[in-house]
Amino acid sequence: MTFEPGCRNNWHIHHGEDGAGEQVLLCTAGSGWYQEEGKEPISMVPGTVIRVPVGKKHWHGAKADSWFSHVAFMTPGEGVSNEWLEPVSDEIYNAL
Repeated sequence: MTFEPGCRNNWHIHHGEDGAGEQVLLCTAGSGWYQEEGKEPISMVPGTVIRVPVGKKHWHGAKADSWFSHVAFMTPGEGVSNEWLEPVSDEIYNAL
């Protein structure tokens, strides 16, 4: 996936059963953000790897001044789904 500067996805949750549904993000170019609800944001640069546990509300996207690309892998299995939620507010994003 490639995000233009300032682009981010909505908050979302990955679901799955018996270890399925875990996501791994690998930044391949540019600079971006990853944030789980209630935690500090993590800066992503090429080579950064993020493990997203099942059931954690989170978002990811480009920094305001940089393109951002990542590869996303998800553990296959039973009950795997994505629950898309509200947009990341400008207030939260602009505070980064």
